[in-house]
Amino acid sequence: MAFIDHHDVFVGSTTDGHTFIALNRSLPAAHRILTRNGFTAREHQDRTLYLLPPTSAPEAHDRTGQVLHELLPHTMDFADLSWTTRWMDSGPLPQTGAHIDLSDGRVTATADTDVAREVLEQHGFQRTPTGYALPGEIGERERVGIVVRAEIHLWALGHGVEVSLGFPTPDAISPAPSRVSAPAPSHPPQPAMSKRHTR
Repeated sequence: MAFIDHHDVFVGSTTDGHTFIALNRSLPAAHRILTRNGFTAREHQDRTLYLLPPTSAPEAHDRTGQVLHELLPHTMDFADLSWTTRWMDSGPLPQTGAHIDLSDGRVTATADTDVAREVLEQHGFQRTPTGYALPGEIGERERVGIVVRAEIHLWALGHGVEVSLGFPTPDAISPAPSRVSAPAPSHPPQPAMSKRHTR
C-alpha cells in the first residue's frame, strides 16, 4: 500500500500543481459532491482519482474545503497533505519552517528553525545525519497521522510546512491497493482524524 491508501479521504498535491482526492471507500454522494465542486473523475491504475487542475491557491482552497465540508456527514477520516490548497484570507502564508518528504516510502524531514526542530521531535521524528526521520517500524497510517498532527502544530505556531508526496504528475500516483503486493498492516486501525483547516 501507499501513504494515500489509509484514510477514507486523502487530499494531496502533485508537483505540477494538481490537487487530487483519493477515496478509499465508497461514500454516499461523494462523486456528485466532488464533480459539483470542479473535480474531474479519472480512472488510474484501478483507482478513481478526483483531480482539480492547477489553479489559484484561493480557488483550490475554497473548492477543496467545500468538498470536505460536504463529506463530513459521511466520514471524518480525512488526511490532507496538499500544498496547492494552502491559503489564508487574513494575509500571506507563514514562512516555511519545515519540509517533510514522503516520496520514497519513508518519512523524512528538515527543519529551518529551532521551533520546527522542537515540534518535529515532540511528534516522534528522530535526528539523522541529514535532518529527521520517523522510525520505519511505525505503520504507514500512523506515520501519515504524525505528519498531519505535526503540520497542524507548526501552523498553530505560525510556521508553514512543505510536504512532498513524490508524485510529479497525476500519472505517477500509486496504483490502487489491489494492484500492490503488500502485507496487511500489523497495527489496529487508528481513530478517525480530520485535518487542520486554514479554510
